[in-house]
Amino acid sequence: MKFFKNNDNLTALEAQYEAQKIAFAPIIFQVARVMRDLKVLKTLKDFSKEGLTLEELANKTKLSVYSIQVLLETALSANIVKQKDELWFLTKIGYFIDNDEMTRLNLNYNHYVNYLGLYNLEESIKENKACGLKVFGEWETIYPALSTLPKEVKKSWFEFDHFYSDSGFEQAIEILNSLNIKKLLDIGGNTGKFATLLSNKNSDIEITIMDLPQQIKLAKQTIYEKNLTNISTFEANILNDDTNIPTGYDIIWMSQFLDCFKEEQIIKILTKIKKSLNNNSKICIMEPFWDRQNNETAAFCVINTSPYFTAMANGYSKMFKYQDFEKYLQKAGLEVEKIIDNIGICQTLILCK
Repeated sequence: MKFFKNNDNLTALEAQYEAQKIAFAPIIFQVARVMRDLKVLKTLKDFSKEGLTLEELANKTKLSVYSIQVLLETALSANIVKQKDELWFLTKIGYFIDNDEMTRLNLNYNHYVNYLGLYNLEESIKENKACGLKVFGEWETIYPALSTLPKEVKKSWFEFDHFYSDSGFEQAIEILNSLNIKKLLDIGGNTGKFATLLSNKNSDIEITIMDLPQQIKLAKQTIYEKNLTNISTFEANILNDDTNIPTGYDIIWMSQFLDCFKEEQIIKILTKIKKSLNNNSKICIMEPFWDRQNNETAAFCVINTSPYFTAMANGYSKMFKYQDFEKYLQKAGLEVEKIIDNIGICQTLILCK
């Protein structure tokens, strides 16, 4: 394993300090978010050369001196800000919290989608059920609920999902176009983002989006708004025993879809798909495998998405380690033809037959 090596080389005091960072992580998280949303970090950045006193920062942000002091002192302990004499400055960490797109989306996603529900993580771990989802309503899984979630929750969920998946679409489409395909089935096509982009790049390909009725409703709206004539839809729950995979496609495409299921379900889905293939068909699977990332930051982000699946999404799925996922492919009787890493920000593309 290339990530998270030598992670036990601390002294006892250093280890204890790291443990306290974890114990107080929820507080630091919310302080960082509030400082971002109330423009405290931006104000410090705007005066990055001269710095600001406590009183000056309170005045410019229209917050009380007490409020600014509470925020700054916690931020100081988390290296978000620094102090020189009576002046306060933004650090590099503070700059990323306020300006980095990935950090912004991760923070919004964890605040709006996960924060309240993760209180129920212990219950979810014990029951393999999305017990945290009850903060938004009574659903077994989050997927049928996506279109009706509160505005900020839905917005944050889709922005997070699209940021990590969409970054790989352009490169993936180049690979697909090199295969000279005529028909593609997009299983788990969600809002139709990938299908729309593929259609714009190659209007000769017949594309079918297969997903749950709630997602197909969103996809149909996208197709209608963009007046796309080469995209059709197929409503189905792929896990139902009486659901068969449509046949006659050159490519079965799945992007960040299989990580929504547990092992036996994944094998069941892949086995169904295998039965629908002809001799020249291929399966293309795009997933962010944490052990195939090109840096530890990416691996960290991918791994720490898994508790969302446990507490909020369904209670039983997670982000994959490729070494585990490869076993699912083998159990379904599929052969890996090619693996392409570093697609977009964090994706790996697997071509199977």
